[in-house]
Amino acid sequence: MADTYDASHITVLEGLQPVRERPAMYIGSTDARGLHHLVYEVVDNSIDEGLAGFCDRIWVTIHTDGSVSVLDNGRGIPVDAMNNTKKSALEVVLTVLHAGGKFDKNTYQVSGGLHGVGVSVVNALSRWLHARVYREGNVYEMRFERGRTTGSIERRQEDLSEMEARYAAWYGEKPPLQGPDRAQFLAMNGKRLSGTLISFLPDDTIFETTAFDYDILAHRLRELAFLNSGIRIHISDERTGDAETFYYEGGIAEYVRFLNAGNEPLHPDIICLKKNDPENMTDIEVALQYTTAFSEQVFSYVNSVNTREGGTHLEGFRSAITKAINNSAKKNNLIKEAGLAIRGEDVREGLTAIVSVKLANPQFEGQTKMRLGNSNVKGIVDSLVYQSLSDYFEENPKVLSAIVEKVISAARAREAARNARELARRKSTLETSGLPGKLADCSERDPAKSEIYIVEGDSAGGSAKQGRDRRFQAILPLRGKILNVEKATQHKILKNAEIQALISAIGTGIGEQFDPEKARYHQVILMTDADVDGAHIRTLLLTFFFRYMKRLIEEGYVYIAQPPLFRVTKAKAERYAFGEDEMKRIVAELGEKGVSVQRYKGLGEMNAEQLWSTTMDPGRRVLKKVTIEDASYASEIFEKLMGEDVVARRDFIKRHAKEVTNLDI
Repeated sequence: MADTYDASHITVLEGLQPVRERPAMYIGSTDARGLHHLVYEVVDNSIDEGLAGFCDRIWVTIHTDGSVSVLDNGRGIPVDAMNNTKKSALEVVLTVLHAGGKFDKNTYQVSGGLHGVGVSVVNALSRWLHARVYREGNVYEMRFERGRTTGSIERRQEDLSEMEARYAAWYGEKPPLQGPDRAQFLAMNGKRLSGTLISFLPDDTIFETTAFDYDILAHRLRELAFLNSGIRIHISDERTGDAETFYYEGGIAEYVRFLNAGNEPLHPDIICLKKNDPENMTDIEVALQYTTAFSEQVFSYVNSVNTREGGTHLEGFRSAITKAINNSAKKNNLIKEAGLAIRGEDVREGLTAIVSVKLANPQFEGQTKMRLGNSNVKGIVDSLVYQSLSDYFEENPKVLSAIVEKVISAARAREAARNARELARRKSTLETSGLPGKLADCSERDPAKSEIYIVEGDSAGGSAKQGRDRRFQAILPLRGKILNVEKATQHKILKNAEIQALISAIGTGIGEQFDPEKARYHQVILMTDADVDGAHIRTLLLTFFFRYMKRLIEEGYVYIAQPPLFRVTKAKAERYAFGEDEMKRIVAELGEKGVSVQRYKGLGEMNAEQLWSTTMDPGRRVLKKVTIEDASYASEIFEKLMGEDVVARRDFIKRHAKEVTNLDI
């Protein structure tokens, strides 16, 4: 280390170099999540054009070479020179951070890409990017490599045949006029034929993977189409031939109907609430419907950005719906039981709702935009939802009765669950320390240094207990498959012995009582067999954590162990493989004569030493962290896999069957 520290040690990164040096600061990560974020940044610009009233179609294409293109029929990024730089606006937008039209409220009153770094960051993190702008009958093109221009902007004039071909491709029809009138139509219709095409190939020296997932992109594009009614979004994948078009005139009402596809609704109509507040430049839209399900699906958005951690708009909604149902129920004498208190969690059982707010100056807490902080929005949403719902219940008493009956049932179940917990707590105080008897705890008392393995089966649990490091590793063996919480009430869930053991061991409580500060371990590791049954048990466990301990996942505490699939031996040599390709490579390295390959069917086939060295030793093991990038997408997947809709589950399995590897039947 140098003894001196002066101006010569200060480094200034020019242009987009800071993005390439620290990509995670701008897109969150360099894994698959960050990769797909590149597409979202480009699409968000097109959505902003739509919100401004200048774009109604967006095309996203995954190409065979791994690149992606995003085309819209908006106004086209400006191409004229900027007075202060003498460079074209197109070049500035693509090469300068915090450059764009979003900071001028005369250009965009509402925008999702608030920080103004979107497309320039995509450019910085791409091996190449090609921009093509259509404006007033001209085509303007620029090319870039790793964020740097490879030449000046090029301009050429489109001929009528090009314009006609593009019109037909964009709108699925030929121009309505022929002959001289056709030429005049195309010339006059240049505005409708304007747009921007951004094509890019992610830089494989930056990203851990550069393979785009069609389903992940399709989910986000579908979500944007729901949230922005009137905008038609196409996606196609040249690698597989998959293609879909998303267009929802009904907006978020259709979003709620889509989310409830596998559930039985309590009332046929989706309740829609809207309000425009010109004074605060705020648009609020809420859609909701109750079903017979036991979990809630409430998702909030600001300017089409998913606010995963909620914020003032969600607080206003939750407060208002609780008050509206409580007061309407009392007014109509629907709560007969004396002393039965209705709480927010009771009101939200079986509720599916979308809360979408569009405002000019959103204040997000943190750059991730996960939580809205505008204090005035809470009151606006609260007022709208409370008054509108109260009026709706006055006009629809049967809907109110059905909802209140559901809410009362939830309140009774909550009370029964509370009584069960109290009884168990009193019993454990008299008999034990309160921890499940099958738990082999660790001696470490600092949760940040402790981990617990949730192990499938007593046999594997025995090996894990013998092989673990007792100082910081706890073992909780589970017998068989736990209850599918997607189809059960909380009262029934809490009566399940395996789930009781889980809750007691982890220590956080569940649902509304969940407290991450009480977590006894900061690494909860699911260790199941590498077969179909093991995968099913893992899915059941993940469903439980997602529905009742979601914060545990959000805090980054949940992991999946990766036990080896093969043990390869030759003489005294012993190697382990986690996949078939790796196994074949090891066999080839050792020489095929005299090689023995053992395929592990279950964890119980490994002795304590083998389980430790392959799966539990922090110095050698491989763990997968469970994350939630998109709560609505995760909820949709769990509903398909574990819910009542058999057809949806069958279609999902058929679609993804070819992606399954190492499957034993």
